[in-house]
Formats: sequence, structure tokens, C-alpha cells
Amino acid sequence: MEHIERESMEFDVVIVGGGPSGLSAAIRLRQLAAEQGLPDLSVCLVEKGSEIGAHILSGAVIEPRALNELIPDWKEQGAPLTVPAREDRIYILTSEKRGIQAPNFVVPKSMHNEGNYIVSLGNVVRWLGAKAEELEVTVFPGFAAAEVLYHPDGSVKGIVTGDMGVSRDGEQKHSFTPGYELHAKYTIFAEGCRGHLGKELISRFNLNKNADPQHYGIGIKELWEIDPAKHEEGLVLHGSGWPLTETGSTGGWWLYHAENNQVTLGMIVDLSYHNPYMSPFDEMQRWKHHPVISKYLEGGKRISYGARAVIKGGLNALPELAVPGACLIGDDAGFLNFAKIKGTHTAMKSGMLCAEAVFEAIKAGRSGDTVTAYADKFRNSWLYEELYASRNFGSSMHRMGTIMGGGFNFIDQNLLKIPFTIRDTTPDYKTLDLASQSYKPDYPKPDGKLSFDKLSSVFISNTNHEEDQPVHLKLRDPSIPLKKNLPLYAEPAQRYCPAGVYEIVSSPEGARFQINAQNCVHCKTCDIKDPAQNITWVTPEGGGGPNYPNM
Repeated sequence: MEHIERESMEFDVVIVGGGPSGLSAAIRLRQLAAEQGLPDLSVCLVEKGSEIGAHILSGAVIEPRALNELIPDWKEQGAPLTVPAREDRIYILTSEKRGIQAPNFVVPKSMHNEGNYIVSLGNVVRWLGAKAEELEVTVFPGFAAAEVLYHPDGSVKGIVTGDMGVSRDGEQKHSFTPGYELHAKYTIFAEGCRGHLGKELISRFNLNKNADPQHYGIGIKELWEIDPAKHEEGLVLHGSGWPLTETGSTGGWWLYHAENNQVTLGMIVDLSYHNPYMSPFDEMQRWKHHPVISKYLEGGKRISYGARAVIKGGLNALPELAVPGACLIGDDAGFLNFAKIKGTHTAMKSGMLCAEAVFEAIKAGRSGDTVTAYADKFRNSWLYEELYASRNFGSSMHRMGTIMGGGFNFIDQNLLKIPFTIRDTTPDYKTLDLASQSYKPDYPKPDGKLSFDKLSSVFISNTNHEEDQPVHLKLRDPSIPLKKNLPLYAEPAQRYCPAGVYEIVSSPEGARFQINAQNCVHCKTCDIKDPAQNITWVTPEGGGGPNYPNM
């Protein structure tokens, strides 16, 4: 494509991503500006979803600790945290028909939810977005950050938003609109798990040189409306075991009783799994037939569906947090506390700490340097203490398995603090066994009542992309899926993708690897799990992707 003339806009701070961390950073910056005499401090936030909250997907039970600090009177201001968690039940499913409810005293303290709230995180984020706009944050929904801009000295200058109206072959259509250059003294990256620009910064500046490899799960969620007689508002169910144990995989599930006779439910499958025939989507679908779960869903109606990767390496995998001119916050860095199965309060706190450090730098007249105070603030915060206390949770499960790892975590979380750190140095994409040596599960056909297929699921995620645009799933080497991944691993992309994006299509001319990019729900699993690291997820046109209601 020919050189494009772009308009540019100047801000003090540009924030990439309108999730909990990005919005918390924006709100905190404007609060500090009002409190400390910098009322003209300009903050711009760009969000690739069609609106704030459109791409937000989480369980979610939220711990309000960070919100209490950011907006102390959030109840009076109408924050959508209205369903207190009133009871925890933990189950180990031992087979497709049986399960054991764990006694409360053996459950790690980190998994107790007294004082927390069952929420739609999408609605919480929409509320935070309104608060940011009240504080005069410039919010641009529907604008994807497509590229990082650098100064000649290598420091981050800002971002370029994606061009609109580019055809699949890269030509400008009649509707072509060039993206904008957004320049800033400091740019804060809050794209969420496996953000493609954050990934670039980590690689370019070698930010993970002293960290363990990052680890991930895939979270698959549904929202149901159930029979009022079966609804127990405030009930929190967590569990593990069947069906993942059949393929030797690890992970867990949840079912939360929210308001208005609705429940949110889903499964997180660790992407360190070994069996290339395992399908996280199909595991989640058959799990719903277990009596512990089906007793709530029978006679109900599925309302929405979605999926996203979950970053779960914790403190051991945390990269350096700042580079010249930019910082990483939230899931771009990996602040999830997997021991609590919670990341909202930690993401928000990381955004607040970063905002305070960046504000101090701007107030001192600085621009484009490395904000080292952000890491200092993190190390001196409750966020660091919390992540340090749970640093062994995921790695012990990976190294020891569910039973031994669970026992270790009970001791570590409840009885005494283990003085050493367990490392997990194998990245998720390197864990697959050969297909020839793997068990092939026989997944039951969905019944259309409790279990469903991928395409009908994607339909209710309201996913949409302009069809004639460049494919946003880039293959480094187009030959690898058929020549390497298919014979070695039965091309696992067909199964780890929860949206039917990847297919092996047979024809008289031979097999071909097909990418149905319109189906993509932006979960990033392919970018993480492809054994050849051949797939790179980049942002499609702004506004594309899922539009999650009440998720």
C-alpha cells in the first residue's frame, strides 16, 4: 500500500485498552490532575471493541479492594456490584455422574469469597467508562491500536490506530479511512491477555529476560437464564476433575448465581495441556451434563457465549513493567492472582499504581523516559504481597498435578508459607504430545438443550467482522499447518480454537488449511498454543469481534 498521510493528535498520556486496568489508570490520572493542580492533563483511551465493555469477558466474582481505593463511594454512585457472594461450594467431579463436595476447612483461604460480589464485568467496565468520561478522559471506542510508534532514540512515541476500509488483498476501498497517530509523553498498554502490542514491547526490550515463561488458560463462558425455583442468588460454585481428567488435562470450572435468575458458568483449561486431541470447547460442553451442573440448567435457556485466554503465570512470569515512554499494566503484564481465581482487583491496582508513577513524572516535567517508580510502587504495595503469597499456585499444579499440587497449595495457603519458589520453565506451546501417542476422546454430539456446537455458540456472542478486510490471523509460514502440525499433532488448531476459526478442508486437489477469521472471538489461544508459534494474532478493524451483553 502506498504511503498514507495521517493526522496526529497530542496527549499527555495515551492508554491502549478499555478494560479494568486501563480505565482505572485513566480515572486515577484525572483524579490526581484535579487534586494536584494539573487540570489540563490530557488523557486519551482507545478501545478496539465497538463500545466500552463489548470485549470484556470474565467469570466474574470481584473483590472490591481496588475499587474501594479508586472510587470509595462506588455504592452511592451506582456501581453494578449488587449481588454479594453468600456461599461457597467446592466440588471434585470424580466421573461423569459422581462428585464430592469438599469440606470448607480443606478449601484454601484464597478461594473463599466473603465480602466479594458476583458481577457482569462488562457492566462494571461500562460503569467505569462513564466515570472516566465524567473526569474528561477522551475515550475512543471502536479504534484498534494497530502499531507502536517510536522516537529515533527508540523510546515509545505513541500508537497508530488501525486503518478502516482496507480490502483483503490490502487495497484501499472506497470507504478507506486512515488511522490516526496518537502521540503521548507516556503510553500505557492495557490490551488484556496476550495483547499484540504488549507482546511486541516485551520482545523488543527483552522484558521477560529474568522471568519464567508466561502461562495461560483458555476460559470458555456461557450466560444462562434458569428456572427461578433453581436459582440461589449469591451462590458460588467452583470445581475441578472430570471431564478434564480423562485426557490428563488440568483446569477448573465455575457456576455463579447472579441476579435476575441468571447464572454464569464456564471452564478454564490450562493451555499447558499435553493431548493434541483435547478440545476445551467440547470438554466444557459435556461438563454441563454432569448432575452437579445440569440440575441447575435443565429447563433453562442459554443467552450468551464467549471465550478468552487467561494469563496465569503470576509473579514468577511477570516481565519488567516499563520501557522508555511506556508501561504495561493489567493482563498485558499478567497480574492475575490465579490462587484466588481473580484478576479484576489486581488489574485495577496495577493501573492505579502506574497512573501515580506516570503522573509524578509528568508533574516533574519529564517525558519519554522509563518510569522506574511504577515498579517501585508495585513492590511496596499490597498487590505485590498478594502475588508473592500465591506465586507457587500455578507452577505447583503444573509440576505436581491436581492432587499433589492441590495438597501443596492447601499447606502453602492455609497452614504455613512455603519459603521457596517453584519454577515452571516450559512454555505452553511446547507441551503437546505426538498425536500418534495420544488418546482420542469421543465427544458426544451436542443435544441443543445443554450442549451446543461452535457455530451456534459464536452466533450468540454477536461476533462480526467486515468480511473483506485483511485476515488478522497471520501465518509466519503458510506451509506449517499441513506439513508439520497435521502429521505431528493432527493440527490442534482445529480443536483449541473455541470458535471454529481453523479447519482442515479436503478437496479433490488435496487438503488445505482454512482460516475463518470472521468467527474469531479474540481469545488469542492460537497465538499462545500453536506448537510452531506460527500464528500471530493482530487487531482487525476497530469495532470488529464479539459484542458481549451482560458478560
